[in-house]
Amino acid sequence: MLRFTKMNGAGNDFVLIDNRGGAHKFSPRQIAFLCDRHRGVGADGVLLVENSTRVADFRMRYFNSDGGEAEMCGNGARCFARFLDKIAGPFSEVRFETMAGVIQAAFEGELVRLAMSRPRHMALRRTLDLGGSKLLSHSINTGVPHVVTFVDDLESTPVEQWGAQIRYHQAFQPGGTNANFVKELEPGKIAIRTYERGVEAETLACGTGVTASGLIYAALRDTTSPIHVLVKGGDWLEVGFQKTGNNFEEVTLKGPADFAFEGSMEIV
Repeated sequence: MLRFTKMNGAGNDFVLIDNRGGAHKFSPRQIAFLCDRHRGVGADGVLLVENSTRVADFRMRYFNSDGGEAEMCGNGARCFARFLDKIAGPFSEVRFETMAGVIQAAFEGELVRLAMSRPRHMALRRTLDLGGSKLLSHSINTGVPHVVTFVDDLESTPVEQWGAQIRYHQAFQPGGTNANFVKELEPGKIAIRTYERGVEAETLACGTGVTASGLIYAALRDTTSPIHVLVKGGDWLEVGFQKTGNNFEEVTLKGPADFAFEGSMEIV
């Protein structure tokens, strides 16, 4: 039987599995089965705890619900940190390696503050043709690639349609990108909706998308840290940074990471 823990970070939900013993080797089909909301546990992704290759305390492996392995997940990383604190802690801070680099997590009650990897490849003001709709968009890699588009009416934005078109747009091939739609609520506060690559749908939150949107907002508005971000799931997350021109360092993401339930199931 496979033992698992179900968690969510601002509504972005995950199956977490302790694989420090290396007993579990999952196929993409099995990952997709675990994430299936009708026949499996149900989740946006799966997180495996593994032993570090000596550059950190632990290793985080993240798989999207389509079964593909991804470099990083911000909401997942906060859940991963709290899961580590439960199974191997207690910790005040913990470091774990990801495909996007080493992440450090600090605990502030039930909230987790992540020291994110340094953002890369920021490009501002690119016009995307989505088959009749032209969108002024911006891109940045915050562990995984993101496109950020500001809109006047976030509720009526066709996130599924535009998100899929941006995700597969020729400008971002071969790997594709995540797509975020953002509205300024007041100075220093934004709301966001995200279409996630690998999930291939809108999710209630995306940590690296929140980080990307906060940094792009700060670059365009020339504002200071922190940026507060409201996600579709109703939670507020906080993006912190040090900024010199359009260069960002010491980027952090602070937000919730909640336990839902534990269980066990057979998987073949």
